[in-house]
Amino acid sequence: MKNILLEGLYIMAGLVSLVTAYMAFTDKKHPTRLGTSLFWGLLSVIFIVGKYIPAVIVGIILLFMGLLTAFKQVKFGSQVNSDEKFREEKSKLIGNKIFIPALSIAVVAFGIAQFTELEGLVGLGFGAITATIIALGMTKANPKYVGYDGSRLLQQVGSASILPQLLAALGALFNAAGVGQIISEGISGVISEGNVLAGVVAYCLGMAIFTMIMGNAFAAFTVITAGIGIPFVYSQGANPAIAGSLALTAGYCGTLMTPMAANFNIVPAAILETKNKNRVIISQIPFAIILLLTHIALMYILAF
Repeated sequence: MKNILLEGLYIMAGLVSLVTAYMAFTDKKHPTRLGTSLFWGLLSVIFIVGKYIPAVIVGIILLFMGLLTAFKQVKFGSQVNSDEKFREEKSKLIGNKIFIPALSIAVVAFGIAQFTELEGLVGLGFGAITATIIALGMTKANPKYVGYDGSRLLQQVGSASILPQLLAALGALFNAAGVGQIISEGISGVISEGNVLAGVVAYCLGMAIFTMIMGNAFAAFTVITAGIGIPFVYSQGANPAIAGSLALTAGYCGTLMTPMAANFNIVPAAILETKNKNRVIISQIPFAIILLLTHIALMYILAF
């Protein structure tokens, strides 16, 4: 059942990309109409029938999509937001209740993951569907606007919207290639044996820096824990639950400081249309450094 539902959710994600490709292709004022529609069309193919396509072909498609992005052929078109008067009226009417659809995603995802055998990914998909239905009910907007505005937002965010998925895959690839072992061998020449503080500093800094490279703390966790955490922290008697939890959240200090974490830092800047696309990162850097130092102190004090 879980696999069937997941497949259905992937197909729905593919249909969203397909609608975006259609919207871009029919947008006569679009500056890169063909490139943008081709990018989203290829992504929809991967989502809808990707499991039936050889992995090599999927890889070639992704490389071609990367070339379209590199040559600036994936851009935002001329789709406009809903009427300003309509949005102001609904804003006054709904107020803070506008957060209900967003919160419903977490509630539904948690409920399904906790009380069923369908796990969190299916719960997240059903949470998104629930949020869409609640939002339509609250705003009384025409359901056909879902496709239009979904396309508008997806084009506005651009190719950065698929960066988290690609980086997560890259993390698994790095781990399988033995990058953790290489890091461990390199660090062993710097950290003296039995130096707990040096091990903790290297573990937390490694998580933050590798997360800045990977854009995803989960992807970095496997590699850095295998390369630094196990030989230089856990082997010296650290509590795995405490050290592991702090290492993962130390990685998110790196998330606050990197454009690679597109869904956290670049997507909000794109949606808010800030003049500097790195505005979110610049504002977060001082807090990220303070949090990272706090993580080092907490791991050294609490984990041993």
